Amino acid sequence: MTHPYEKRAAAHTAAAAVERRRSLRISRLRLLTFLPAAACVVWMLAVHPSAVLGLVAAALFVVFGSLVVRHARIEERIAWFDALRLVNERSQARLRRDWSGLPAAEMPVARDLTHHPYATDLDLFGRASVAQWLGPSATPTGVDRLASWLLDTASIPEIQARQAAVLELARADVWREQFFAHGVLISREGVPRLDRFFGWAEGPPVFGGREVAWRGLVVLLTLSIWILLALQITGLVDAALWMLPMMTGVVLSFVNAARIYGTFERAGAGQRALSLYAALLEHAVAVSGESERLAALRSHVTDGARPAPACMRQLNRILGFAELRSGAGIFHFLIQVLTLWDFHVVFALDRWRMQAGRHVRGWIEAVGELDALSSLANVAFDHPSWCTPEFHLSRELAASSLAHPLLPDDRAVANDVHVGPPGTVLVITGSNMSGKSTLLRAMGLNVVLAQAGAPACASSLRLPSCDLQASIRVQDSLELGLSYFMAALARLKAIVDAAEHERENRVLLYLLDEILQGTNSVERSVAVRGVVRHLLDAGAIGAMTTHDLAVASQPPLATAARLVHFTETVDERGTMSFDYRLRPGLATSRNALRLMRMIGIALGPEE
Repeated sequence: MTHPYEKRAAAHTAAAAVERRRSLRISRLRLLTFLPAAACVVWMLAVHPSAVLGLVAAALFVVFGSLVVRHARIEERIAWFDALRLVNERSQARLRRDWSGLPAAEMPVARDLTHHPYATDLDLFGRASVAQWLGPSATPTGVDRLASWLLDTASIPEIQARQAAVLELARADVWREQFFAHGVLISREGVPRLDRFFGWAEGPPVFGGREVAWRGLVVLLTLSIWILLALQITGLVDAALWMLPMMTGVVLSFVNAARIYGTFERAGAGQRALSLYAALLEHAVAVSGESERLAALRSHVTDGARPAPACMRQLNRILGFAELRSGAGIFHFLIQVLTLWDFHVVFALDRWRMQAGRHVRGWIEAVGELDALSSLANVAFDHPSWCTPEFHLSRELAASSLAHPLLPDDRAVANDVHVGPPGTVLVITGSNMSGKSTLLRAMGLNVVLAQAGAPACASSLRLPSCDLQASIRVQDSLELGLSYFMAALARLKAIVDAAEHERENRVLLYLLDEILQGTNSVERSVAVRGVVRHLLDAGAIGAMTTHDLAVASQPPLATAARLVHFTETVDERGTMSFDYRLRPGLATSRNALRLMRMIGIALGPEE
């Protein structure tokens, strides 16, 4: 069966093809009108002036101008359909977990994740990561907001507010498709320098506290130029007195050139992208939904004297006037000396900044939050069988049919998982490649998604508000001079410290994968039991994997451990297979030597 994403992508591709054929016809018509018009002008200038040819040339140039406008609109429609197609192709890649079809998701530059309690362990960023799967976001602000939700734990009321908004946005699939298409158009213009723009929008007036005086002076000079010029043209004044205010204006223009053009540069930073933000804001206010969060975001960009989309459109018109300097060359100089054009544009920008400048950052942040919510809503739409996690005050995590969210549906194996209450630890045993580490990551990723406000890859998930800590992917560090073993110790120390300084109304949830592998089995056993004792005494809950089956029979694990395991099957030909199903009790099989033989490593006869 063809998925809706595939149908939409095909429809948008066909629509873009129709517009491209139309664009080609318009291009040819533009050429057919411009060349005869130019020929008429050349004939009149070089051979013989003709009123008829003049009228024909004028008519052809008018037709040419209308074709230029129409062609630009057709090109905009082509870009729009291409953006819609790309959104749906990325959605298909997200469903298939086709990482090559999704843009990379790098770690946020504003965050140092070296010592983050779970970001590296759970593959939140990079290739085949949570951020790549959820993305790409429509705006840079949305990227930052989504990253902060994945990295930081929110309060339960905040999470529940996000959940309600996500469920409503999941039903608005066409709105979300168009929202992310606007994002594609913005990204094609490059990331606008919004910090520089915010600095101007929230900054002081160009002329400080003397703006009224400057405005009056410029208006007086402009009126003087035109009144005196009119008097000379009509013969009422013989002298070219209009040259005096004009030269005064030229001097003022040179003196204030750096100030004026600096304002144009800061206000117009990423102008094309900012003009696309106007369209995105206009689309944002059309979002449907009655949840408290969506209503608040919608009102944030519509309340006030003028809605955000109208304000941004006005800004783009003013910035268009500022483009006269770079777009008209010598004509700008003539217009400037006769009208002091740039001063009037600066005054218009200052009026806009005073009316709307302090609101712009809030508008962009509101769109960024809507962007992050829409990314989570994609998950709810793509996976309707996934559950909305429930948060409660008890210190236990219970999940039914929990699976790894980054695995395709045909590969993900679901298991029931129960962690807690305090005083217990879930101990997962099993042979190599049986699925122990994958289960830990599945648990951690679903907790991260749940606390971000997204659905979880489970049929049900009940959990408390958690401070998640993981030791799954420990790496040594040449820069810090840490061996693997010392890095593992440092990670465990951080987890124990976090458990002993637990925050109020939160529980620490730890996930430990084969800890302290870099030492001998005797010392490792003692160390593991010591770490677990600290965590149990602190009231933390969690799960750990181990190959050391004996450790489960020693205190404190002998009384605190809840034992589960994975296993494998070997057929009559010696072929090994895994079903990744979690079973109660302690593992009884081992497969390291068999795996070595399977890949062709010869073992001694004593083995």
